[in-house]
Amino acid sequence: METHARPGRVDWIGVRPARRAPMTRLDRVAVTEAGLAGDHGRAGKRAVTLIQAEHLPAIAALCDGAVTPQALRRNILVSGINLAALRGRDVSIGSVIVHITGPCAPCSRMEETLGPGGYSAVRHHGGWCAQVIRGGEILLGDSAAIST
Repeated sequence: METHARPGRVDWIGVRPARRAPMTRLDRVAVTEAGLAGDHGRAGKRAVTLIQAEHLPAIAALCDGAVTPQALRRNILVSGINLAALRGRDVSIGSVIVHITGPCAPCSRMEETLGPGGYSAVRHHGGWCAQVIRGGEILLGDSAAIST
């Protein structure tokens, strides 16, 4: 369970400046224990939200809405590594270390964004919440791997 074929990669970064505000796509972001700079999120176990790029087609197959990282309202889109296998682990993303705390359940807004059934389509594909262990900076293309 410690072995992964390769590290993952950061494919998208976004922040929400306010509740229900549109996501702002970024090429890089500073991260503190409170979360991503410019994000309205909260410190602690949900400071950062991540989602697996490989889950976007699965969600799209289960609903009629446009499935994008912006629509799902997660901070970081990662590809190439199974985020579920990292639950309870420290993960390095760029110079940042986060601890994957648990699943990030979909909210009722998914019905608005993805149409009828959007909430159910995102269930078990909605991503992961993480607590910031060490701040730093995350850039598009950065590696995501178990922290050693």
